This record gives sequence, structure tokens and C-alpha cells, in this order.
Amino acid sequence: MKTINVGLIGFGTIGTGVARVLRDNSQLISRRLGAELVLKKIADLDIVTDRGITLPAGMLTTDVNEVLDNPDIDMVIELIGGYEPAKTFITRALKAGKHVVTANKALLAKHGDELFQVAAKAGVDLYYEASVGGGIPIIKVMRESLTANRITAISGILNGTCNYILTQMTDKGSAYDDVLAEAQKLGYAEADPTFDVEGIDTAHKLAILAAMAFGTPINFDSVYVEGIADIQPVDIEFAREFGYKIKLLAIAKEGDGGIEARVHPTMIPEHHMLAKIDGVFNAVYINADMLGPSLYYGQGAGMLPTASAVVADLVDIARNMLGDSHHRLPFLAYQTPNHQQTSYQPIDAISCNYYLRFTARDQPGVLSKISGILGDANISIASVIQKGRNDAGGTVAIVMQTHRARERDLRYALNQIDALDIIDGQTVVIRMETDL
Repeated sequence: MKTINVGLIGFGTIGTGVARVLRDNSQLISRRLGAELVLKKIADLDIVTDRGITLPAGMLTTDVNEVLDNPDIDMVIELIGGYEPAKTFITRALKAGKHVVTANKALLAKHGDELFQVAAKAGVDLYYEASVGGGIPIIKVMRESLTANRITAISGILNGTCNYILTQMTDKGSAYDDVLAEAQKLGYAEADPTFDVEGIDTAHKLAILAAMAFGTPINFDSVYVEGIADIQPVDIEFAREFGYKIKLLAIAKEGDGGIEARVHPTMIPEHHMLAKIDGVFNAVYINADMLGPSLYYGQGAGMLPTASAVVADLVDIARNMLGDSHHRLPFLAYQTPNHQQTSYQPIDAISCNYYLRFTARDQPGVLSKISGILGDANISIASVIQKGRNDAGGTVAIVMQTHRARERDLRYALNQIDALDIIDGQTVVIRMETDL
């Protein structure tokens, strides 16, 4: 049986998972592949810490050159994350004629097109299933299963940390800071959770999916991003009264004005399938013209689910090697010469429904002043909830759900409303998606 040798750069949680999958399921993989995948060398700065797995003597090294310059290694896995030195390592591997598998969504979102060009010139493959959705095979679906479809929209819950936090806040009524601390204690959130809770991690993934869906170069800088740190239990409770749940949603749509690509807390109808995705799970909801709507659900992170996706890429590339068919699949679902330089819409050009929570003085005429300013900005009110006086200062929560409105018009109106002496603090705004 033919042997295909693999080198691994990065022996953290996911790297350890890859080693376990290749060891524990080696016979199964060989039966399906018709060849043997052999983990030849692992490079990491720390080769002392016990990862709970026994490896052959000499497999571990602190010298990455033993992977990149080894002529016996056919494929390289990059799992160190970040921009550098990951970009340099991947580039070196590609130029050396080695196929590469990576889970590095941040690097691909910023430099993916450049790396794909390097891979094309070198005649090797660069696969990245684990970069989006962990173990969910969404990249394969986009590149292969939906080839005959025009994708019109993608909506996704793509960060398990945020989804866990919002689920706990919804189910228990807990405050954001308390749930974040709990998530860190349980290992669901990093010590520095910035990339997760501010939506940046989700935006990296959305940039990749949008490029695949609409046949454009990757354009991370055009993705609008808001995080979840300002979501309050009171807003979750009002959402429930309206029949909605709040999720950190990644949204990409193709319209006449260009592509919408945005990540922000979103109210979605509680009966929608995405509203039922709770805890650390991820899901991607795709609208396609021939297939219709479809949902892809599973574990979006974790050692073994992510390692499963990495090894699946190894097998796909190995099959290409055995069939002498490199570049059988385009890097981003469309052949590169057919990519279109489509414009992305700024956030103030989008239209949707809105949830608005005003903290106003409890006195006559307040509601009419607010509704008058909104009306002058062509914003129609769908429903209103007004709670009774709840503190000695005489302020009251006024909550509105609008009909579809343009973001630019809403911001213009809110600038005027928030300047009124009857309004205490800044209006809370959460976008609502009623037609996912």
C-alpha cells in the first residue's frame, strides 16, 4: 500500500487531536483511501508538555525546517494560527511543492487570495475545511454539493463562545459579564475573548463563505462587525415578548446594490431553525435557487471535531495525489479567472427591521415625540411595548419594533431622538431578520 507522509506544524489542542485521529482511525482511513497516511514529523516550540498521547521517538522537533525542508513529507498541516509566522510557513511549504491543510481562518480572511495564487503557481493544493465551522463540512458543501446552485444568502452562527454566552443569558437571565466568566472557567472562552465576543472570529469566517458564495475575492475589510458585549438580559426578555431570540449572526446577501456582509447581534424568529441552535454549537443556513434552504449543524470547535475536518482535507488531497488530479476543485468554489470584483454595501445602505429600546422620562408626549421623529425619517413602527415606572428617577423603557427601514434613515432619526432632554442615554438598537 502506498504511503503518503504528513508533517504537522503546531501541536496544541487541534494538533493533538489530529495525531489522535490519524493514530486511532488509521486502518479505517487506509481502507477508504487505499493508501496509508503517516504522520512523519511534528514541529512545535513546546515538545515537553504532556499532550496525553504517545508518539514514536524522534517525531517531535522544535525546528520547523525539519518539516518544511523534509523531501519525504508530501503534505503539511499548519495549526499555529495567526498571521505570522503561519503565512511564511505555508508559503514555504507550497513553494516547496508540498500540499497544505490549514484551519487558519484569520490568515485566509486577510491573505487567502495571495496564498491561493502561490499554491496555483506551485501546482499544489491548499485546503481549509476546518477554518469555518469546525467539524461541519461547510466548505465541501460550498465547493462541491452546491455547484449547480446560485446562492442568494447565507446566515450563520459561527462562534461557539458567543452562542454559549447568549444561550445562557436567554435560559437563565444571567448578565453578560457573569456568563463570560463562567465560559472562561469551563474552557469555552479564551482568557482574552476579544476575537470571539467582538465578532471578529465570525467575520473572518463570513469573509471566506461570502467569497465562495458569490464568486468574489475574499474581502474581510468590507465585513461590518459588532459584538455581543452590550446585550442586556432586558433586551433578551423583550425579544422573547416579540417572539424572537438574539443570536450573533453572520449574514451575507447578494443584492442589486452589491453584497451585504455583516456580523452583529440579531433578533431572529423563535420558530426559525437557527433560533434553536444553542450552546457551543454552530450552524450555517443557506438559501440556494435550486436546492432551496438547507441547514448545516454541528460542533464548530473542539479538539476532535476540528481534527476530523483537518484529516478529511488530508484524505481529499491524498485522493487527488493518487489520481494525479491536483486543482481538481477551485480554491473558492469559482475558477479564479471568473472571480468578479463585486462591491460590498456599507452598513448604512442596508434595510431591515429594527428593535429599539429607549430609556425615557415617564411623562406625557414622550411617545409622540419619538414616533414623530421616526415618521419624519420614513420609519414605520410595527409595535410598541411600554413598561411602567421602575425607579425613583421616573424613567421608563419604551420598546419599539419597526417595519423594514434603511439603516441610514434610522441613524439620522436616532441622532435627533437621543439629543432630546426626555431621553436618558443612548438608544439600544438590535437588527431583526424576518426573512432569512
